[in-house]
Amino acid sequence: METPPAARAAAPGRQRWLRLIPIVFVTYSLAYLDRSNFSIAVAGGMSQDLHLTGTTSGLIGASFFAGYFLLQVPGVLYADRHSVRSLIFCSVLAWGFLATLQGLLTSVTALIVVRFLLGAVEAAVLPALVVLLARWFTKPERGRANAFLILGNPVTVMWLSALSGYLIEATSWRWMFIIEGIPAVIWAFHFRAQVHDRPADARWLDPDERDAVDHAIAAEQAELAQTLETGERHPLAEALRSRTVLLLSAQYLLWSIGVYGFVFWLPSIVKSGSSAGIGATGLLSAIPYAFAVVAMLLNSRSSDRTRYRKRYVWPWLLGGAVTFYGSYLAGHDAFWLSFPLLVLAGIAMYAPYGPFFALVPELLPRRTAGVAVALVNSAGALGGFVGTYLVGWLRTATGTDGAAFLMLAGTMAASALILLPVRSPKRTVV
Repeated sequence: METPPAARAAAPGRQRWLRLIPIVFVTYSLAYLDRSNFSIAVAGGMSQDLHLTGTTSGLIGASFFAGYFLLQVPGVLYADRHSVRSLIFCSVLAWGFLATLQGLLTSVTALIVVRFLLGAVEAAVLPALVVLLARWFTKPERGRANAFLILGNPVTVMWLSALSGYLIEATSWRWMFIIEGIPAVIWAFHFRAQVHDRPADARWLDPDERDAVDHAIAAEQAELAQTLETGERHPLAEALRSRTVLLLSAQYLLWSIGVYGFVFWLPSIVKSGSSAGIGATGLLSAIPYAFAVVAMLLNSRSSDRTRYRKRYVWPWLLGGAVTFYGSYLAGHDAFWLSFPLLVLAGIAMYAPYGPFFALVPELLPRRTAGVAVALVNSAGALGGFVGTYLVGWLRTATGTDGAAFLMLAGTMAASALILLPVRSPKRTVV
């Protein structure tokens, strides 16, 4: 008996998974490498060489998110109307050059400008890749597909924390920027050669699998269109009128304060608390991300099995709040007690990413989903700005990490609670 197209599409097709997932994973990994290695540079001598205070370091790091915020929506509108493939090619090429340039600068002002531009050219990459995966993978597959994409975040921070620390020891923080920026320039051309915007454009894809995927996604959109009253509004206006998009944006802003406050300042917190060298500091800083990778994979698989995404997001975030509060109670002088709690906090913050980014396209029709992801990610960029700057300011103002941990605990708890009113797409879609 022949398997119906929708059933065939529901099972992961080897061609799509083996061809696309490694490419989007590496693309996002390189993006995260070139935005996050600044934190290793700060802990590895950049602050001393350029005479940076904690507040100034936080401002330079946060300037990335100003550019990242401004071009999210314009970038994804371009991707929707024209091509995800061409947008990401230009973005990867530009950020590779800018990331390398950081190693040549001596002025704080120039660093702020370059970090701002780096954020601007990276802005649309994540929402554009989410849109790309929504075109290529069906609803039963999307949680895992998005998890493999977002895995580029913790996997990259894991190995860059270890490698970058020892690279700085062997050369300098300047050469670290230069060496780690070059791969993106090369990768841009590989991405353009291998990726297509839709299954219909890919000659390498088996025709049966292509038709099954196209039919299944078209059926999903038709079912969603019967539930939603979308009218003919512009996708941006439609997304801004959505209560769900606004709630998810507020939730992701608070979540990102915790994530980026953690990612940017963890190497400095570890170096200060453990008194280790930069190589050992990088290795210790990699530990939370190693465990986070496993948690992300298991959580996204469970999310795909039940398709109730929300229940695989908010409990983890609440757990992150509890562990940050535990780090606050442990205090600055009990690093080897607070560090395991920070490892647990890192796991809790990363585990929900796959289900979360699978949730947005399932709540909205395709014409609106890309803009909605961009709006949510823009809110995350604001959270990244606030988290990166505020943790640095609190550490400078108080001389300890306690106030920063308390702030991160509060924002993570709030992000968990804000998600509760979001209605499940399996029941009622707003």
